[in-house]
Amino acid sequence: MGGADGSSANDLPSRVTATTSTPPKRRILADLTPLRTSADYRRLWLGNTISWMGQAMTALAVSLQVYEITRSSFSVGLVGLFSLVPLVAFGLYGGAIADTVDRRRLGLYSALGAAVLSVALAVAAFADYHRVWLLYAVVGLQAVCFALNSPARSAMIPRLLPPEQLPAANALQSLTTTSGMMFGPMLGGFIVGLWGYQAAYLIDAVAFSAALYAMWRLPAMRPDRPDRPDRADRADGADGKRGRASVVDGLRFLATRPNIRMTFFSDMCAMVLAQPRALFPAIAGLWYGGDAKTVGLLVAAPAVGALLGGLFSGWLGRIRRHGLAILLSVAAWGAAVAVFGLTRNLWLGLLFLALAGCADTISMVFRTTMLQAATPDDLRGRLQGVFIVVVAGGPRLGDFLAGTAADLTSPAVAVTGGGIACVAALALLAAVWRGFARYDARTPEA
Repeated sequence: MGGADGSSANDLPSRVTATTSTPPKRRILADLTPLRTSADYRRLWLGNTISWMGQAMTALAVSLQVYEITRSSFSVGLVGLFSLVPLVAFGLYGGAIADTVDRRRLGLYSALGAAVLSVALAVAAFADYHRVWLLYAVVGLQAVCFALNSPARSAMIPRLLPPEQLPAANALQSLTTTSGMMFGPMLGGFIVGLWGYQAAYLIDAVAFSAALYAMWRLPAMRPDRPDRPDRADRADGADGKRGRASVVDGLRFLATRPNIRMTFFSDMCAMVLAQPRALFPAIAGLWYGGDAKTVGLLVAAPAVGALLGGLFSGWLGRIRRHGLAILLSVAAWGAAVAVFGLTRNLWLGLLFLALAGCADTISMVFRTTMLQAATPDDLRGRLQGVFIVVVAGGPRLGDFLAGTAADLTSPAVAVTGGGIACVAALALLAAVWRGFARYDARTPEA
């Protein structure tokens, strides 16, 4: 099936390979080459950026509305739980579906579902139907849509761009995510305060039109299936039985690919062992004598660093040793967090948190690039599903671990000890799987 521009899936290899001979240029700012060379990718990135901003607005508006209804911080906290559980539960299955159907259709329908849910929130707000159960239900269904959409969208990128442009594309994706997290809530709070919840939800629904248009213009993207009879995912259907079997097949593939497996392990070292954000409220008062504004600065600092890391990411495309780059950037995260735990000067602490956020962006760019480049096309959806589970669940587990360690010892011990533990665990993993540091993007091996 062709896209709206008349192209077909068979056109993709020729469109991709036509740009592979372009030598990398020396640059510091974010590399915009993927936006210039691929109209499909440009529309997809722009649509995702606009819709991500709208989703961040809605996330804040829902939290504000839940608190207005219940006057309970616990009820607001449940919003995150109702989002996390479906995201983790459907993450793997969404990846399996993305490896059995046309990814363009899956991305289009899941984005349409998310847009309809935003419309439902707007209609309820216009009708003054303020029920917390409805907000929880919509949040959970939105998470399901995201769990189906994200693996499909991510698996499309290597089909739209040549391998040497993947680091630049993932750096651009980091700009989308970080800017949405930073500016979306601010814009959402402004709109809710000025025009009410219904305006924020309605703007989010309209913002989805950009993502829908981008998906509609794409060519059909069925997964490439090499003729391998031993594969458990050769069927074209996506019924429950085959979906579960393909999830297992994806996990089997991951178990036999140490380089890809290390991308997940290294991220867990950072997000589980050295995740200080749950301690920011306590740290703001105990270390800096601050208040809620200080907490806001602590929360914003890693995001600012991540945004700067994305803006000045042009040099990342010249790095070939992606495994070594991941090890160094994750170690930099752990070291920055550890030093943050030792300082009692607010501005110095914010600096080290920003450095940690910058290191996290660099790590994310190379981890995602390795996952895309070293995974066969017919398994990319499932591996992206695992990626969602790790990214969604790792920081929450890190919050629990940090909070427990702080209660048993002190926030300083929890933060500094977590940073040191991150570096130590990473060094141990690198010693066990030494080939990871030698990974070369020119000859990607999973």
